[in-house]
Parts: sequence; C-alpha cells; structure tokens
Amino acid sequence: MSIIAGFMVPHPPMIVPEVGRGSESVIQETTDAYKSVARQIAELKPDTIVISSPHSIMYADYFHISPGNGAKGSFADFRAPQVKMEVAYDEEFVSALCQEADFEGISAGILGEKNKALDHGTMVPLYFILQEYTDFQLVRIGLSGLPLSESYRMGMAIGQVAKTLGRSTVYIASGDLSHKLKDDGPYGFDPAGPEYDDRIMDVMGRAAFEELLSFDEHFLEKCAECGHRSFVMMAGAFDRTDVTVKKFCHQDVTGVGYGICSYLAGGENDGRAFLDAFESKEQARREEQHRKEDLYVRLARRSLESYITGRQVIDWEAEKDALTGGMRSDRTADENTADPTKEIEESVDALSNTRAGAFVSLHKEGQLRGCIGTIAPTRENLAKEIIENAISAAVHDSRFTPVTEDELDKIEYSVDVLGEAEDIDSEELLDVKRYGVIVTKGYKRGLLLPNLDGVDTIEEQLSIAKRKAGLSPNEKGCSLQRFEVGRHY
Repeated sequence: MSIIAGFMVPHPPMIVPEVGRGSESVIQETTDAYKSVARQIAELKPDTIVISSPHSIMYADYFHISPGNGAKGSFADFRAPQVKMEVAYDEEFVSALCQEADFEGISAGILGEKNKALDHGTMVPLYFILQEYTDFQLVRIGLSGLPLSESYRMGMAIGQVAKTLGRSTVYIASGDLSHKLKDDGPYGFDPAGPEYDDRIMDVMGRAAFEELLSFDEHFLEKCAECGHRSFVMMAGAFDRTDVTVKKFCHQDVTGVGYGICSYLAGGENDGRAFLDAFESKEQARREEQHRKEDLYVRLARRSLESYITGRQVIDWEAEKDALTGGMRSDRTADENTADPTKEIEESVDALSNTRAGAFVSLHKEGQLRGCIGTIAPTRENLAKEIIENAISAAVHDSRFTPVTEDELDKIEYSVDVLGEAEDIDSEELLDVKRYGVIVTKGYKRGLLLPNLDGVDTIEEQLSIAKRKAGLSPNEKGCSLQRFEVGRHY
C-alpha cells in the first residue's frame, strides 16, 4: 500500500455549525463537498491519514512533525468549546518519516513543539471525517518557509514511508486559497487574490502538479494564500503516480477562497516525476541566464564560487581577462547580440576606475538567500567592492546560514551600484520604483534598495527601511535621503 488518495480542502472555522451559528449557510456548497469527501474517505478505510496544516507549528527552515501518541483539540478559540476531538498519532509512521527525511537531507523532525493541541487547520477536516470514519491514526505536519521544491520533497518522503510501511494512507492538504478577494473581506482586496484562486483551481483541477512549483514567492505573499505549500506537499506524495482528479467546488463569498478537489491514486507513471522535470528546466534557465549575465554579475558569481569552493578571494586584475574572454565568447555565440567589445570595455573601465557603494543580492529558488552591500565606497575600486560584498552576502548575512558548495548552481545574483545619495525633505519626493531610500535618526541608519518585489508603496518602503535601522515603523523626525542604482542581473 501507499498513498491511495489525497484531498485539497479549506479550513474555515465558520463551517462548523457550532461556530458559524447560521453564517455557515453562505458556504453550503463547500459544506456539501466536505461531506462527500468524508464519505469517500470512509469508503477507502485508510490505516493512516496525513494532514498538513498551515496552522500547525511552522518554522522558516524546518518541517515540524507532531510527536507523541496523540493530541486533543477544541474550537474554544472560536467560541465553541463544546466541539472537541481527540486522535491517536501513528508513531511508527512518524518515526520512519523522520528517518526518511534525514536520509534525504530534508530539514524535518519532531523537535520544537510549542503547542500540543490540535490546530483548526487540522480540526476542520477532522470534524467532517470523524463523523464518517474513526478507524485511523493521524500524522500531523506543519508547513515551512523553505522553497517550494522542499515542500514537494517532503511530500515525496511521506509517499515513500507509506509505501515502505505498507500503510494504506490518505493525504489531506488543508489550506485556504487567497485571503484578498473582496474589499469587504477580512484582509481587503488585491488583484493578485482572484488571479491566484483562478490559477490554483485550474492547476489543481488538472492535477498539473509541476505548475505548483512555478508560482512566484512574491505573488504568493501578495495574494495572502495560506495553503499553497500544503498543496505542494501533497503533490510530492503523488510523485510518479497517475491520479484521477475531481474538482468539487470553489467559493469566494467571504473574501477568502475555499477550494475542494480529490485525487485517487492510479499506477506508477515516470512521466509524472514533476520535481525532476521542474529542476531540469530551472537548471537550463539558470545556465542560459549565466550565459547572458554582464561583467558585474559574472564578477560577483566568480568571487563567491572561488571563496566557497576554495576559500580564495579572487584578484580582479588577475581574473578580468578570463572573465571578459568568457563574456565575449558567450556574446559572440548569440547571433542576436551586437559586437560586445564596447560593452565589455566600458564595464572593465567602470569596475577598475570607479568607486561606489554596491549591494550584492543572492536568490535561491525565488527566495532571498543573502544581501549585503555598502552605502558608500570602502575599497579602491568598484570591482573590489563587488568581490568582497558577494562573499559577505553569502557568509555574513546574519539572517541566513552561510551558503554551501552544493547550493552554488542554484544561486542567482544581482548587483546594485549606488548613485550618490541626495538629501530630501519630503516623502513625496520618493518613488519606490526609481529611488532607494536611506533613513537616519541619530546613530541609527537603514537603507532599502528601489524596485523590490513586494514593495509597492512609499509607506512600505519607509517602514522596512526604519525597521532595518532598528526604528519603529511609525518613528517620526527621521532624515531622508534618496538614491538611484544601476542594477545588473
């Protein structure tokens, strides 16, 4: 046995009548679909049910698997303490999953439990399931802020454990869709909200699981979804497996999206090895990007690779001929590119003879992996500024663990060369797309680069810059400077 079925379900507490007190009637279609799902699970008679929940314990870099022999919960937080439940955990499955995750290099385990009680992302599905079927043990898993590919790999580990143990296993991917579908909804409206709901229901309705991995992280944040990583994890559990999909419903009447789909497992199908396919495409894209990158970015990449693989800080004068030669070769190979000689000569001159502050940003699978720079020049030329800041971004950004050698082929670079900072006396002189900002009060100073994903307003830009300075987002009496950048990819 292995994963025999999976279900994409939402978790609005109001769907429980004792919580909704009549208001649940507006999502009756979702209620009816939930009851159908519960009856189907009862017919399947699984030994184990795995639930991934956005409201279980969640870490940025770790998948938490609930430990122990079981847990209790109630809807007391939603004014219905009389609605209670208790479930037994599948301890053998949990132990095997921890071992499988460790073997595969996935950051997951039972450490760090902050609250043993069942969360509502787990209890809402159980509320319906327990009315129809009780002869199962539960595995409860929290989500993680790790890249989407890691959620998929975690799902693959779940599928492998179910197969190894011979467990008849059902996967419940608990998660609401966008929370920004209506002006009068709990989180307001953003155009990304309905865009996400339409897109995710299309993808899940076709069981096109590879497409789940291609959702941009900033878009996911903008639309305020809560279930995407749960859906990705379930998809991983079905890796290399045919599925029969049924789309039950999608409702958005509350300003939050609720979608329900079911997936019945079929036979093995290597054509549905979606993570392999995704990573192959991503590798080809990165290689093409490397071929087209300019000299500033090549220098940052060469600096970081040399330091991580051999702890060597490169010398610009010794490296520039090799770097420019490789750039000429790549540009010449592109028939659509004009003679690159002038571009290269201008870049060499600027890097050798200009002094400026520069920031090097590292991204991995759409997520920031490090960013450090200098507001003003600190070294004899721009080339050395980039060389040192690339290394610092990788190993000295305190927000992240140091970049390792096995990550290098997934790192993407950008270099921002800062123009001269200009004093301004009004926020109205800022433009988040054109200008970066420096906020200063006393000895505290914070900088934010321009044209960043997810920063759309001056208010957001200033708030982040103030926090980086160690100031309150509402801090008054700050002096402001703006600057432009030359951005290189």
